[in-house]
Amino acid sequence: MFGVARILAALVLAGAAVLTVSTSASAAPPDPVIFVHGFNGSASTWTDMVADFQAHGYSSSEVDVFVYDSHQSNVTTANQLATRVSAVRAATGAAKVDLVTHSMGALSSRYFLKSLGGTSVVDDWVSLGGPNHGTSTAVLCSWLYTACSQMSPGSSFLTTLNAGDETPGAVSYGTWWSSCDEVINPDSSVPLAGAANNAAGCLGHSALHDDDTVAAAVRAFIA
Repeated sequence: MFGVARILAALVLAGAAVLTVSTSASAAPPDPVIFVHGFNGSASTWTDMVADFQAHGYSSSEVDVFVYDSHQSNVTTANQLATRVSAVRAATGAAKVDLVTHSMGALSSRYFLKSLGGTSVVDDWVSLGGPNHGTSTAVLCSWLYTACSQMSPGSSFLTTLNAGDETPGAVSYGTWWSSCDEVINPDSSVPLAGAANNAAGCLGHSALHDDDTVAAAVRAFIA
């Protein structure tokens, strides 16, 4: 009798172990992440954060760095981003992607979400030091580049972008701002109504995409 009981108990435990392995093996992969740099940025903007993501389980096919001409209109960039999102989804078979942006990358990606149907194909969106309501430093180049004039406080581009719902759709929005950001002035430009707005402490503008603590927080947010 006791022998039979032990056998049954062993079978139950074995079945539970198989179920656990099966569930773990069938766990859905993470959404592909597309990283969007800011004004005068490049692929190297994301070297540290991409390495961090890959060190924590993301495969090379699950991280993508979008590079573009940051002097052009953010509307043009948004359309290019839409094409890139479609390409990444086709290549990976993913229904949705996550967008992680730095600085001005927030603006083109938000335009994509709000005006180009991006909310249907984006799960999570992150802004690291984004001039979401403009920055006074943009006046230094606003006479030269369209993108700079669009970043200037009170620009028609920002007025339209921020009209109504600043965080449309079912997307999870998260922002990180720094009290020591030398590029985004005022600091209060970064947070968005309806987003999870996070203080990153005293970090320089570029440090926001290189800091290990910020990277860990971003990974947790989009997980």
